[in-house]
Amino acid sequence: QVQLVESGGGTVQPGDSLRLSCAAAGRTLSSYAFAWFHQPPGKDRIFVAGLTWSTEMTSYADSVKGRFTISRDNARNTVNLQLNNLNPKDTGAYYCAATFGRNIPPFPRQYDYWGQGTQVTVSS
Repeated sequence: QVQLVESGGGTVQPGDSLRLSCAAAGRTLSSYAFAWFHQPPGKDRIFVAGLTWSTEMTSYADSVKGRFTISRDNARNTVNLQLNNLNPKDTGAYYCAATFGRNIPPFPRQYDYWGQGTQVTVSS
């Protein structure tokens, strides 16, 4: 069982940065892979970035490579997503998710645990 709580969303202008954080609680976080999904208004959730807790292997969607960075903080038990050079297409809810195993699957149905989401709005 893993509990996830996201924070760090907000309203920013194009070109700005944000840092999202996902606080994870559970007995064996090292057995899980974590991911961030983006859900634009009126659309399905899409994979943004993922990370395996134990090996810190990472995976990114092509649309965010070079702009977003996923990382984990072992001391704080958080999975963080640094969002740089934001544009209006990045607007939407961002969800943290976890799945047991050492792969980083790209589809929401492959994840068992979800946070409540945090809203990011990019607007001039």
